[in-house]
Amino acid sequence: MDNSSSVTPPRNQQPAPARRRASRKALIVLAVLAAVAYVLDQTTKYWVTSTMVEGERIPVLPPLLHWYYIRNSGAAFSIGENVTWVFSIIMTVVAIAIILFARRVRSIGWSVALGLVLGGALGNLTDRLFREPSFGMGHVVDFIQLPNFAIFNLADSAVVTGVALICLLTLLGIGADGSRHGKGAGQRSAPPTDDGGETPRA
Repeated sequence: MDNSSSVTPPRNQQPAPARRRASRKALIVLAVLAAVAYVLDQTTKYWVTSTMVEGERIPVLPPLLHWYYIRNSGAAFSIGENVTWVFSIIMTVVAIAIILFARRVRSIGWSVALGLVLGGALGNLTDRLFREPSFGMGHVVDFIQLPNFAIFNLADSAVVTGVALICLLTLLGIGADGSRHGKGAGQRSAPPTDDGGETPRA
């Protein structure tokens, strides 16, 4: 007797068109989030540089929030101010890596996270490439000041938020391809045994 008709495919095995649709949706979300983060970052930096003088401090919600215009030669939150060119290279590598990896992403959560990191990295990289004092050594515009905290910008916020989300997704066992790992996922995918009275499949 032919039992081929009774064999069911694995639950997590989607048809090729469904996988392509999921990948396309995730790619769109990643691209849109990256574009939004980049545009907001560059727009706010343009506003700061065109309306404020470097070193100027404006109270917004005192004492919690001030606009404080400075130019930072280091990385996010003023880290590594003496090695600007290193961070220019790192951000370039990160941006290229995310773009190359994007086609493999099918999780919306990962798309959001990577989109934020990509948009933030490109925002600060634009400053390093095209702002003074020179190409690749440009100083990043920072302007958001909180109490007892480093001065930062929207690109820094996007990168940190994206990285935090990646850590959370990893802890939850959610892969970039949409698969789930860990104890719960392993229990769901375990094959049936004879203890439950089911006949093992050949």
